[in-house]
Amino acid sequence: MKLTSDSLAAHLAQRLLPAYLISGDEPLLAGEAADAVRARARAAGFGEREVHFIERAGDWDDVRASAANLSLFGARRVLEVRLGSGRAGAAGNAALMRLLEARDPDLLLLVLAPRLDREAQGAEWVRAIESGGAWLQVWPVDPQRLAGWLRGRCRRLGLEASDEALELLAARTEGNLLAAHQELSKLVWLAPAGGVDAGTVLASVADSARFDVFQLGEAALAGETARALRMLAGLRAEGTEATLTLWALARALRDLWSAHTAGGAPPSWQRRSAALAKGLQRAPRLPFARLAARAVRADRMIKGRLTGDAWEEMALLATELGAQPVMVREAGLARAS
Repeated sequence: MKLTSDSLAAHLAQRLLPAYLISGDEPLLAGEAADAVRARARAAGFGEREVHFIERAGDWDDVRASAANLSLFGARRVLEVRLGSGRAGAAGNAALMRLLEARDPDLLLLVLAPRLDREAQGAEWVRAIESGGAWLQVWPVDPQRLAGWLRGRCRRLGLEASDEALELLAARTEGNLLAAHQELSKLVWLAPAGGVDAGTVLASVADSARFDVFQLGEAALAGETARALRMLAGLRAEGTEATLTLWALARALRDLWSAHTAGGAPPSWQRRSAALAKGLQRAPRLPFARLAARAVRADRMIKGRLTGDAWEEMALLATELGAQPVMVREAGLARAS
């Protein structure tokens, strides 16, 4: 049978199969799935665990020898096989098929593997596990679902995160769920009351940069271009993450667009009301579509999907947001658009 990360818990609550294959390139989800299988196996009396790392064909000899040797006390055990690649080879296929065909009730087979390509998925041992056991393919969480995934994790940790905090976390950890999990674990200590906002997230990254990042967004909102460019240069020199810096500028752009289309800033924006008031005076002549395109370009540059200097693109964004010409000389950060 095939399982997913979401269906695994319900499955294990009902039954435990003799063999499991967990494959995929997302370490956090694969590790958690394996932990869940191990915990269920311990509860079922599988008190021993043997782990074999397979890097060459000769390593399968140890697997076969381990399976053939009965435990001194006859204990039930988990035989864990970790594949270095998605292919077990002829020796591995033979060894795994022998284990599966033996149907030893005192042995549970757990195979961990990287993502299996189409050819690897057709291997005899994979089909056998899918038929007599369970195969869980771990897939990365795509960017569109990451904020929702983070919200679910926050609930499990007793955290109540704002939409803005989740957006920032998603921007910082996209493509690395293990890093996201580590950030959330830190937030448990930084937010003992359970409330997490963007400031809390920034505090977990670096206290020294927290206020500068917020002030950058406010300077850009207020149209204080020279100040914004100086702060941008300072953040770059201090090694602040480009993702955090872009988040501040993108937030300023989004807030200004929202206030402009709504006819004014809502009362909840009191802290930024002065900067927004100045921004709203410039809003009618701002090229919002081009500004949004610059933010997207900077994001793609940060992620390596587009050539160019993200910091230069952010300098152009801050300059145009201030309704200034796009030829940027100050701070040596950007060139002509």
